Amino acid sequence: MTKHQFVQRVAAHMGLLFPDHIEPAVNAVFDAMAEALASNERVEIRGFGSFTARAGRARTTRNPNTGTPVEVPAKMVPFFVASQDLRRRVNKGSRRPPTGSCPHRPVEV
Repeated sequence: MTKHQFVQRVAAHMGLLFPDHIEPAVNAVFDAMAEALASNERVEIRGFGSFTARAGRARTTRNPNTGTPVEVPAKMVPFFVASQDLRRRVNKGSRRPPTGSCPHRPVEV
């Protein structure tokens, strides 16, 4: 889902509000979350999950085209942990087997 689709869905859910009125509010929420993460604050949305910024370590990788080593500096990386409620809601509509089971091998009892 894109941000535009998200705004459209919220507008449809709210009924009398137009997408043009919803979009600034959605942008303000995303901006506030980004600012909080940039300040190394935790963002928690009850029933949805929490966002944090974690330190990514410096490392050496390889350019896939040339194979030459490339130094990647340490940086902060956004990280999301889904709440138990969100996990239940996602898995309720899921047709896939639960994590840990393999569809290609029979389960041994």
